[in-house]
Amino acid sequence: MITLRELQYLVALDEHRHFGRAAASCFVSQPTLSGQFRKLELQLGLELVERHRHQVVITPSGKQLAQRARTILADVKEFEQLAAAFKDPLTGDFHLGLVPTLGPYLLARIMSPLSRELPGLRFLLHEAQTAELLERLDAAELDLLILPWTGDMEPFDCFELFRERLLLAATPGDPLLDAKRPGLSSLKGRLILTLQDGHCLRDDAMGYCFTAGATEDQRFRATGLETLRFMVASSIGITLMPELAVDPTRDSGIVYRHFSDPEPSRRIVALMRRNYPRTACVRRIVGLVRQVIEQENRSAARPGSRTNQAD
Repeated sequence: MITLRELQYLVALDEHRHFGRAAASCFVSQPTLSGQFRKLELQLGLELVERHRHQVVITPSGKQLAQRARTILADVKEFEQLAAAFKDPLTGDFHLGLVPTLGPYLLARIMSPLSRELPGLRFLLHEAQTAELLERLDAAELDLLILPWTGDMEPFDCFELFRERLLLAATPGDPLLDAKRPGLSSLKGRLILTLQDGHCLRDDAMGYCFTAGATEDQRFRATGLETLRFMVASSIGITLMPELAVDPTRDSGIVYRHFSDPEPSRRIVALMRRNYPRTACVRRIVGLVRQVIEQENRSAARPGSRTNQAD
């Protein structure tokens, strides 16, 4: 009988194309994985891989079976989660995925309340770009994602969290700062610093900028928000910065401005798989995140707050 462990070995070989690396990812020795994988091939009567000196090539049948194995392993994971949810959905490991342009800034606000209100959960945090997070959520490797909405998220259940505004970031003396709240149209003809491809923030920001008549600065593309922040502080150019990442008290050399209405923003959502068995847990997390952001927004509206200092 084929075992789940053998299916894990097949998936690992498909991902790593190397017996040693596949064994390491499965926390077994290479001889153990090789022997068990050969047993699987004999059971099936198929050659699933071509063995070469320096690499492993997955055969067409191996590729299709590896994809089916992923589905089976995801179903087993959901079976285990459903059983655990019947006992107590608010206990156990919880894998939360976030994008790099949101994770560090949101987690600093929500992790203490989540840990305090949900002491039975052990949060395991994963940071990656959107495409990878969606694949891992679909494969049942992650329980919940918090990230900006994109059009390819329709297959998942979505919970609205909040709107995050995008602020102008520039250095003192830039003409755009003459207005207390510049309009997007004032970006016309300007070059905008952006992130590398793969970041959903890049698409959000450049969508607004292109509509306003701005163009992307092709000389530079930042690997992350902190690099982008450094580039602005070094007078290389201007950019749009998500509000949670803005800290005027720390960012010497950068002036932030809210735009006049309609302000550019991105829609932050929580995603889970449909029919996910720990929905009660997700709803508690979603409610707590909403509460934290609402409290921060109320605080930000007070005179002298950090957000008001950005104007």
